[in-house]
Amino acid sequence: MESRDFDIVVIGGGNAALCAAISAKEQDSSLKIALLESSPKKWRGGNSQHTRNLRSMHDAPTDVLTSTYSEDEFFDDVFKVTKGQTNEKYARFVISKTPQIVEWAKKNGVRFQPSMRGTLHLGRTNAFFLGGGKSLVNAYYHTAENLGIKIFYQHEALELKSDSSENISEVLVFDKEQNTQIRFHAKAFVIASGGFESNLEMLENAWGECARNFIIRGTKFNQGKMLNALKNINAKIIGDPTQGHMVAIDARTPKYDGGIASRVDCVSLGIVVNSAGKRFYDEGEDFWPKRYAIWGRLVAQQEGQIAYSITDSKVQSAYMPSLFPPIVADSIAELASKLNNDKNLAMNIDEKELENTIKEYNQKVIEGEFNHTVQDNCHTQGLSIEKTHWALKIDTPPYYCYPLRPGVTFTYMGVKVNMDGQVHKDDDSLFGNLFAAGEIMAGNILTQGYVAGLGMSIGSVFGRLCGVGAAKVALAHK
Repeated sequence: MESRDFDIVVIGGGNAALCAAISAKEQDSSLKIALLESSPKKWRGGNSQHTRNLRSMHDAPTDVLTSTYSEDEFFDDVFKVTKGQTNEKYARFVISKTPQIVEWAKKNGVRFQPSMRGTLHLGRTNAFFLGGGKSLVNAYYHTAENLGIKIFYQHEALELKSDSSENISEVLVFDKEQNTQIRFHAKAFVIASGGFESNLEMLENAWGECARNFIIRGTKFNQGKMLNALKNINAKIIGDPTQGHMVAIDARTPKYDGGIASRVDCVSLGIVVNSAGKRFYDEGEDFWPKRYAIWGRLVAQQEGQIAYSITDSKVQSAYMPSLFPPIVADSIAELASKLNNDKNLAMNIDEKELENTIKEYNQKVIEGEFNHTVQDNCHTQGLSIEKTHWALKIDTPPYYCYPLRPGVTFTYMGVKVNMDGQVHKDDDSLFGNLFAAGEIMAGNILTQGYVAGLGMSIGSVFGRLCGVGAAKVALAHK
């Protein structure tokens, strides 16, 4: 079997992997570094290619961020979405490093822009990439290539092998183009290969048959191979396999790679009903960036894993349109009929119950001063499930509907790491030369819920840490 020798091998090809490879090379330009990307070049970047921004604290306005966003406020947002189930030490550590990440990204070719207007309200909290995640990925690959990092496309890591000291000595890799296996030897390894969300069998093992109706928002190459490899070498696995970043997306989205454009952002401006025509959660609980990631899980709990976001003509200018045009009708009855005649949805809605739900909802709306940029005083009173903000009567045709399904972004079950990114063993000792960054270790901070841009913050901070740590190990053994 062919073998290759490097100082450092980085497994993965997205933001965290690239941050690790570039940071390692910054420590010593003589280091031989390989980056293994399982996808073809045109699909490189994993889920990072579909991102738009990263969340960053700042104590004063910057060229891309408005006002201020303190460490405490950032942490409070994380605490709320995880319902307190987060590691405060790790979370605050990442948060404190985010301003450095923005500047480091600029130095390595990433360009930023002010945020766009819309329902996300992120101009104060999130730094947006000019050209989106694809541009960020391309910038980092350009930097990596200029630094002499060797990039191997369509090279899928399969197994990790340890030596007599129980450090990792090699990774077994499948070269998809040549249909052959290769051993990659190195002094240090960084795993930044994403979660297991693209592996439909693993999703079904965790969720049951309902997972067959899930849509994968990102790459099809996050198959969980390294998660299984880590289990096989007795790394410490943490996290609930059913937890992850899951949002409500347009039900007409392709199975993979629909990306950010498939998300439906009008949920907080109308009502959401299931196939029985009934509401099942408060659509106006909080600002959309702090609540959009709970809706995928909510839809997953409905019969058939489908729901419907319904608004009227009054709010159409208040949100960013989805990838697909809404289903439009001049009456609620006509809207229900169109939904039931759409063969792509494969699920009927109860027309009579839908009309009753909207009628009762309209009767219980307490009118106020509507303002979708603040937590306004438009709410309902007297419903079993109240809407606490942004409640307007749905009474002005035409009526608009987006069908929804759960869209999985990434999973939270992963490997335990220390604050240098070193991987823990089952007995809580550390592998001396194995590091992890990005989605595969995000469960150290994210246990449930999500706040926009945090995944990129975690991947960037720990990617850099892992690169520095791997470089130290490699240089110590030169």
